[in-house]
Amino acid sequence: MKRLFDKYLKIIDWYIIRKYLGTFSFTVALFMVIIVVFDVSEHLDNFLKAHAPISAIIFQYYAGYLPFYTNILLPLINFLAVIFFTAKMANQTEIVPILSGKASFNRFLRPYFFSSSIIFIVFFFANLYLIPYTNKLDVQFENTYFNETDPTKSEVHMQLDKHTFVYLQSFNAESHTGFDFVLEKFDGDQMREKLTSNTITYDSLKHTWSITNFTRRTVNGLHETLYTGPKIDTVLDMRPADFEVHDNIYRAMVMSELNKNIKREEIRGTGALTDMLFEKYRRFVYPLSSYVLMIIGVAISSRKVRGGVGLPLGIGIFLCFTYIVVDRFAFVFSVKGGMPPIVAVFIPNVAFGLLGYYLLRKAPK
Repeated sequence: MKRLFDKYLKIIDWYIIRKYLGTFSFTVALFMVIIVVFDVSEHLDNFLKAHAPISAIIFQYYAGYLPFYTNILLPLINFLAVIFFTAKMANQTEIVPILSGKASFNRFLRPYFFSSSIIFIVFFFANLYLIPYTNKLDVQFENTYFNETDPTKSEVHMQLDKHTFVYLQSFNAESHTGFDFVLEKFDGDQMREKLTSNTITYDSLKHTWSITNFTRRTVNGLHETLYTGPKIDTVLDMRPADFEVHDNIYRAMVMSELNKNIKREEIRGTGALTDMLFEKYRRFVYPLSSYVLMIIGVAISSRKVRGGVGLPLGIGIFLCFTYIVVDRFAFVFSVKGGMPPIVAVFIPNVAFGLLGYYLLRKAPK
């Protein structure tokens, strides 16, 4: 490995790599401090009102909150780090001797790609393994101390399997009780059974549903049977969590859990499939921004300009916030506009990748 590095990475490469990763690490630390300061000032009253213990705030809320927002801002942090130290090198006339020494601009980009690859690997595996775990801590804290509104769905239609459909008018999360329950079983287009009940309650110990004051109607050709009863216990492929809704719940799922819920949702059709697919694809695609924004950053900051670092830094901040806005719009187009999630997650990187290619062609050689 050392021989391979010595072959492709020279002294000037390690110089750029140290500047890149050092500036990146310092910027990450700086942003984390800023995030905590602003968040404490915003949520201090909520912490006091909810009587949240200090240990939960530190080891649950901020242990999940900081990685999540650092992950969101990582493209911005990476972009600013590249622009800052590259523009500083250009201002100190360090890039001109490199390009004048028969080194092509593509050769000049080698240490940038090496550093971006390290950031990409950390970014990628954090999205798949670390961030879902830390998000779960944050979600648990917020749902325990911050959520004051009713988190349950109303008028839920759900498909349990190929033949079974259920409807629930409302659900009480505290008592695990649903109201105005309807279960229908079909054989093709023909309904074979319909069960209605005023209330249905989940037994968390037995993992069964207790259906009270029910009416069951069975159809067999021209023969119909009607039966009423006070109570029946049965096993159904649904849980109380299926009737609860939190905006941030999917980002707290590990990949295995997310894939499992996607398969269930493909059958049930409760309307959450697009959100799940977007979250899944985004975990794989979003880290590619470490390459895309690095290319743009080098292209706009490698030229020595009057005014020093200020102008490239200003342009970089504008472009990076534009990237984040485009990413958010892509999510809205996917969830609300019917755009396929796999297409939506690629829009920011493809659009800015084309911009980076254009700027790279125009960069000083």
